[in-house]
Amino acid sequence: MHRTKIAAGFAAVALLATACSQGSATKGATGSDGKVTLRYFTFSAAPDHVKDLDKIIAGFEKENPKIHIQVETAPFDQYFTKLQTSIAGGTAPDTFELNYENFVTYASAGSLLDLNTVAGDGDSSVYAQESLNAFKHDGKQYALPASFSTVVLFYNKDLFKKAGVAEPTADWTWAEEQAAAAKLTDKKKGIYGDFQPVQFFEFYKTLKQAGGEFLAPDGKKSAFDSPAGVKAATWLASKVGKTMPTEAEIGGTADYDTNLFKSGKLAMWHNGIWQFAGLKDVPFGWDVVVEPGDAAKASAVFHNAVAASSTTKHGKEAWAWARYLSSSGTAASTRIESSWELPPVSDQSVLSGYLKDPKPANRQAVFDSLKSIALPPVIKRQQEMQDAVTKELGEAAAGRKSVPDALKSAATAVDALLG
Repeated sequence: MHRTKIAAGFAAVALLATACSQGSATKGATGSDGKVTLRYFTFSAAPDHVKDLDKIIAGFEKENPKIHIQVETAPFDQYFTKLQTSIAGGTAPDTFELNYENFVTYASAGSLLDLNTVAGDGDSSVYAQESLNAFKHDGKQYALPASFSTVVLFYNKDLFKKAGVAEPTADWTWAEEQAAAAKLTDKKKGIYGDFQPVQFFEFYKTLKQAGGEFLAPDGKKSAFDSPAGVKAATWLASKVGKTMPTEAEIGGTADYDTNLFKSGKLAMWHNGIWQFAGLKDVPFGWDVVVEPGDAAKASAVFHNAVAASSTTKHGKEAWAWARYLSSSGTAASTRIESSWELPPVSDQSVLSGYLKDPKPANRQAVFDSLKSIALPPVIKRQQEMQDAVTKELGEAAAGRKSVPDALKSAATAVDALLG
């Protein structure tokens, strides 16, 4: 799963606002035996961690024999479209996964249950405070943080060795990555030196690396149409057709970059630690390092949480499930043992086991990347903003617009969304 742009066939805010007054036809049901069935919708479990989620559910149901969790999954690029549709149609799941970027949209629309209104006994100090605060809105706790992940630079050690190129280090800059990628690219053999999607999620991070900001300090106007923005967008777009495939070569193939890396045809890959589990059996050596920077270091950090629908009929059960999934020892150990992102717990000793897994060897890079964080900009019309930026970056990458013109168009579109 890469954080590619999510296709949104309609405006999320309008859909969610419409849904606020609707009930759900398929809310978690109570059986004749008094057992409650809660629906849980997730994007991060499939395809690599369904069994891990089952393990967590088994632990929860053992402790809560009157609650059954019914899992539904969708790939990330389809997930929010389906979630929006279900909320608008009055068939929202009782509980569902939310990422930090889309949280504000759902909280603002009234689609989420204030968990403090149904919370049982529970010590909030078990969470890393910054992760807990990320899912508060207007002072209310609308979701509990369930996991976090970072983006790092993956690299194929065998390709580096074969090309006689020194492996990346934590001190690398864009220039060093670019020089290595050029030496590692061999189009005749179908080998590419680098892959970094030209889209919103990579742009706000590279913008930070270039020393720029996405929004003005007051959050009311865009700030990325700047020299730093041009530098960041040029860095991304200039790779296309040189050290990474073009849009035409990718041909709309899903998970193209994942398959390219797994096949041993990609030397460097900007992606998230959620990819670790799927790479355990590849037939070549690989490792990770903190991503190169330019004016500064900056690493993308993503937070996922579990929320409950404001229309669920089983708020207390939903809170119990959210609490268990986000903070129980079973959930934390399962995530760590399976490399399924990381639990946002305050007890750092819980995370120490993560470093013991030998693949990749440099897991310390995951924690080192937390020293310089680039959080995604968040506005109420989040999806529209992401789509607008990605669209214009795509125009620049395809050569249909210059980088400055593309950024100017993107800034105009974002300012209209902020107005």
